[in-house]
Amino acid sequence: MNSSKPLRRIASSFLFDGRRIVERPLVTLSDDGCVVGVEQWREPDRMPGTEFYAGLLLPGMVNAHCHLELSYLRGAIPEGCGFAGFAAGMGRVRGRFAAQEREVAADAADAAMERAGIAAVGDVANDETAFGVKSRSRMRYHTFAEVFGLHTTDARGVRGLLRHPATSLTPHSLYSLQDGVLRSLAAEGDGPLSIHFMESPAEGELFERRGALWEWYGRAGFTCDFLGYGSPAKRLVASVPPDRSVVLVHDCCVGQRDIDLIMEHFTAPVYWCLCPRSNRYISRLEPPVELLRRNGLNICLGTDSLASNDRLSVLEEMKLLSGVPLPELLGWATAGGASALGMDDMGRVAVGLRPGLSVITGIDYGRMTLTAASAIRRLA
Repeated sequence: MNSSKPLRRIASSFLFDGRRIVERPLVTLSDDGCVVGVEQWREPDRMPGTEFYAGLLLPGMVNAHCHLELSYLRGAIPEGCGFAGFAAGMGRVRGRFAAQEREVAADAADAAMERAGIAAVGDVANDETAFGVKSRSRMRYHTFAEVFGLHTTDARGVRGLLRHPATSLTPHSLYSLQDGVLRSLAAEGDGPLSIHFMESPAEGELFERRGALWEWYGRAGFTCDFLGYGSPAKRLVASVPPDRSVVLVHDCCVGQRDIDLIMEHFTAPVYWCLCPRSNRYISRLEPPVELLRRNGLNICLGTDSLASNDRLSVLEEMKLLSGVPLPELLGWATAGGASALGMDDMGRVAVGLRPGLSVITGIDYGRMTLTAASAIRRLA
């Protein structure tokens, strides 16, 4: 007797397959979530056993930049305090919570991301807090073990995290590490680096020896041996080999000269990860979306952490980018993030892949745009 489980057949009004929107999709899944067929339905009333959803099917979304371990800081730092104020606030509140509180918060945030249609996450870690949660999760994680601190001389503090699966080292940013340790990290390994980049004017101003970061570092007695590069972009291309893929996160203060310098240097893919809700929470800044689009750059989306966001939902990030055509925006949220994380088997609905499957409802189909009422539900 054949004891195999039956195939699952899911139909909807539309499907975004990772590249384009198609009408009347019928997706067939095996019991382990593998796509075994992608077709178009003709007569839904004659398809017994088929699930039908009035909405837009899509592969599981990819949150390309998250700090799951900071989920316990939700609401702990006030909105609108600015970049330097936020960084200082992080230093004040991070030690106020017990280990159990941190893990419980991470577990709840992981579950909420899954409910929000997310299937894969690029997660930043500084300690062990969230690894137990990630090991139990239905979502797929790549963890960036982050090195930061102007007094840090090597990756010793986080190197032990590399024993966990799918974990690699990354520098925090171009303003928080001295020259030797940044260059060492950039030369080690071959996976992507995930770097906070041009999140605020203060980062560029630091290299001109002025602004909020410069003043903060001066009060704290910090010195920087890298200011001679002249700008964050110049330091990036001088420090990271051209064949090393990078994910540049936030990008609010990027200009055309930065883009030209970076894209002329790198032969490996460069990804520009936008986290608009986090930027709005901290500083009311917005990323230069149209500039990035005009340059034809690889864009993906992230949520950052609950320290600077009230939810970890890629769909909610998309709603702040309403001027972008929906197919393009969906591509950033799915295939774009998967490619940035080196997960080429995610982000697309195609035979042989296990991308996860979700459905978005509340779309304005006349304009083919998201609305305030748009919601997402994970199906597989």
